Amino acid sequence: MSLSIRNQIPGTVTSVTPGEAMATVRVRLDGGQDVTAAITVDAVKDLGLAAGSAVQALVKATEVALATGPVEGLSIRNRLPGTVREVSTGAAMASVRVSVDGGEVTAAITADAVGDLGLAAGSAVTVLFKSTEVSLASV
Repeated sequence: MSLSIRNQIPGTVTSVTPGEAMATVRVRLDGGQDVTAAITVDAVKDLGLAAGSAVQALVKATEVALATGPVEGLSIRNRLPGTVREVSTGAAMASVRVSVDGGEVTAAITADAVGDLGLAAGSAVTVLFKSTEVSLASV
């Protein structure tokens, strides 16, 4: 199956913490970073997820934020350090490709944000996305 979701990052489940309706699933990405996904308990069961399961973490580019300075005081769990590889800017929006350990993440942000943050190839950034914006696919 092909998907329009730009960010399809391979990893392995390290833990599943079920709740009443939702579960948090920790995934160790192939580059060594940890990502948290908040998905339904039913999805955990349907996918047969447990420690050691191979998965793809899926994050739409429109759900990815970028920061250029220290990131503190946020509830956003997923924070990956990286370096801007490429910026493609249109009249209103931009696509920013960021190299992270073991892969690449694309962020779709406003052209104004690119200018405000001074983003260019080589810029150090932190890739941010909420755990509720991560979907998992079993592989």
